[in-house]
Amino acid sequence: MTKTLGERCSTFETKTIEGNNVGNKPVESKSQLVKGTTENGGIRKEYLNDANLCRATFILSKEATNGAESVSIVGDFNSWNIHADPMGKTENGDFEAIFDLKPGREYQFRYLIDESRWENDWDADRYVKSCYGDSDNSVVVT
Repeated sequence: MTKTLGERCSTFETKTIEGNNVGNKPVESKSQLVKGTTENGGIRKEYLNDANLCRATFILSKEATNGAESVSIVGDFNSWNIHADPMGKTENGDFEAIFDLKPGREYQFRYLIDESRWENDWDADRYVKSCYGDSDNSVVVT
């Protein structure tokens, strides 16, 4: 059995998401109103009123990927499963993923490029030391 990064790290703290959709899936209600939108470089946040969610759009630029074939976003929101959320490639070559997250929380994450190279988000809200000690994790604050 293959363990996720979170399961292998004994000091890893998993944060539970309380929402009805996670990953690259839209929220089904069409009546949601946007309470506010902020953009922090590669992370765009929209706060949805009637769903009490923060829709976070993660964008990794083509410059950061060096011509990658695939990119996955891996973090607290998908139990650090490297296969859970491959990012979609946009027309201009950037990679993008959308998550509906619970507001008022912090989520650690990283990008896995071509299943071999880890990259942080250059525009993360902040960084924290990885439980492995050899790198930092990006953090998005919702």
